[in-house]
Amino acid sequence: MTRRRFYAPPEQFAPDGATVALAREETLHLLNVLRLKAGDEAFVFDGAGREYACVVAAVGGRRAETVTLEVRGEVEPQRPESPLDLTLAVALLKGEKFDLVVQKATELGVWRIVPVATKRADVRLRGEARDASDRVARWRRLALEAAKQSGRARLPEVCAPVEFAALLAAEAGAAGVDEGRHLFFTERGGRGLLETVHEWRERPAKLIALVGAEGGWDDEEIARAADAGWLAVTFGGRVLRAETAAIVVTGLLQHLCGDLV
Repeated sequence: MTRRRFYAPPEQFAPDGATVALAREETLHLLNVLRLKAGDEAFVFDGAGREYACVVAAVGGRRAETVTLEVRGEVEPQRPESPLDLTLAVALLKGEKFDLVVQKATELGVWRIVPVATKRADVRLRGEARDASDRVARWRRLALEAAKQSGRARLPEVCAPVEFAALLAAEAGAAGVDEGRHLFFTERGGRGLLETVHEWRERPAKLIALVGAEGGWDDEEIARAADAGWLAVTFGGRVLRAETAAIVVTGLLQHLCGDLV
């Protein structure tokens, strides 16, 4: 039987873990779409990798702002989580293209998605903070929907867009990613992915992959990534759309270093 799954971050659980309160959107889905009632079974995942079997407590009508569930106990997530802590950094793409990347990358098990503003990116965010905020809110909703659909109990982090130079600077001081585990996918000048991975003595626990825009990388960006220690990787003779490349990269890394077999 398909689980009726809902999302609630850890702070929405009672201190003693006996109950959990759903936010408004999850409540509306429970009441008006699935039409659950008091006593019905439901499952709640916290976005951090844990999932719980619950029972709907008393509800206050179809227009209720929140519903409280009684937690019966922790259960195994519907689907196992990849052991690979994979960050997918992707150049900003127009409209539904980036939506598709968020959805499929979530299904494939990424832990983090970072939109990157590059010189040849398909889209530019306006100077208004609201524009960027609205886009990020949309991507996070899509990630949540994809996590529910794919049975994940971990909700990938969708970051606010960053400039290319800022990403390189941030990763230069980041902890946890071993040297040589920053992969820069480019249409020219790189090595094969399999060749790169086979040089590693053991499968990494953490990786970051950077995929460029459909317009390709600017020469200066390629040089700066190399200077920052990123490994240039190419698909050889294949020329892929940016959204296709992002999805393929995720699948290949999950196969080679994660649990996709």
